[in-house]
Amino acid sequence: MLNRLENYFEFARLGTNWRTEILAGVTTFLTMAYIVLVNPAILSATGMPLAAITAATCLSAAFGSILMGVVARYPIALAPGMGLNAYFTYAVCIRLHIPWQTALGAVFLSGVLFLLLTATGLRQRILHAIPHELYAAVASGIGLFIALIGFRNAGLVVGDPQTLVSLGSVRNPTTALALLGLLLMVALEIRKVRGSILIGVVTITGVAWAMGLTHWAPAPGGFHSLADTAFKLDIRGALGKGLLEIIFVFFFVDLFDNLGTLVAVTKRAGLIEHDHTIPRLNRILITDAIATLFGSLTGTSTVTSYVESTAGVAAGGRSGVTAIVTGLLFLAAIGAAPFVGIVPAAATAPALILVGSMMLATITEIPWHNPLVAVPAFLTLVMIPFTYSIANGLGFGIISWAVLHLVAGKFRRREWLLYVLAALFLARFIYLGTS
Repeated sequence: MLNRLENYFEFARLGTNWRTEILAGVTTFLTMAYIVLVNPAILSATGMPLAAITAATCLSAAFGSILMGVVARYPIALAPGMGLNAYFTYAVCIRLHIPWQTALGAVFLSGVLFLLLTATGLRQRILHAIPHELYAAVASGIGLFIALIGFRNAGLVVGDPQTLVSLGSVRNPTTALALLGLLLMVALEIRKVRGSILIGVVTITGVAWAMGLTHWAPAPGGFHSLADTAFKLDIRGALGKGLLEIIFVFFFVDLFDNLGTLVAVTKRAGLIEHDHTIPRLNRILITDAIATLFGSLTGTSTVTSYVESTAGVAAGGRSGVTAIVTGLLFLAAIGAAPFVGIVPAAATAPALILVGSMMLATITEIPWHNPLVAVPAFLTLVMIPFTYSIANGLGFGIISWAVLHLVAGKFRRREWLLYVLAALFLARFIYLGTS
């Protein structure tokens, strides 16, 4: 039985084993576990029951991750997306006074649109239309993005009203522990110790516990709480209230956030072919669409691929088993959701910083001597962390690529879809600037 599973997940070709895949899955879960607490905190502002959202968050993450592992066989975990949950809450429900049931209906319809475009092959054509140099810039930009999140969580980078950001205090216990964790993880990585990131996270968690820096409080929850949000979505209301624009935003942002994450994770894992194609791409996209449909049915905002999956890849994860393990841990978290808070930011922050630094390896694939390519790649690279959005960075890269190639007389008719994407991104930025 184990041999058949190893063959199905291609362990020999990928150079992996059960121990590595399990450790990678646990590592991905630890870096994503914050969503179990953060997503309910954001969505509860709509009036949705906190316990139900917590269960829906865990269940949708479990379903999406396991489906990705089994069907697409990639080490990519899924969960309700950050940014999209904030748009769901503050822009749709609070600002526009849309009931959360109707907003869930809009999420469901965006998932249907995803599925239809995937079935027709349009999503795949979009992926193929984007130059591979921008893929490399996206991967590196996400590396900076992840590192920035890690620095912020560690307290090493803090907000400043004059300079936007500034250096935090290394005397802060969280910051000092995070730096110690980073040193430990890098030392283990240099020595090629398997599971170096996980060992670092567990070690720093233990130290934080001993120092009294870890605090959490158990709260009620479980499967039974899902009854308050499951199948409460109002699809007819979403159509009747003319929410096509909102459905489009859910669809559009998820499309390019998913695209950026997909490229980052597959490039970091070395799973992209020499011709820059991604094997089993159709399965990945279908899984993403089905996960969004499932999430809306259980009671949460758009479910998407998580860039934190790169932490598991950095820990050695290469097959779908990594995603399955992550999914099983999210399933177990339904009954013990509040307890994932035992892992402090001081333990996960250095993991994000280390993974971010590793992802900058793709920057060497960009021909920096050629401004026609270098400028769009640079804008993609820096706008991801500066605007806190993968979609924004990719948008600036695609628009600048199209404009510069038009100005230089390098337009190619066969690349028409890239110019359509540039126009759509420009329309999106204009819309965001007036909303």
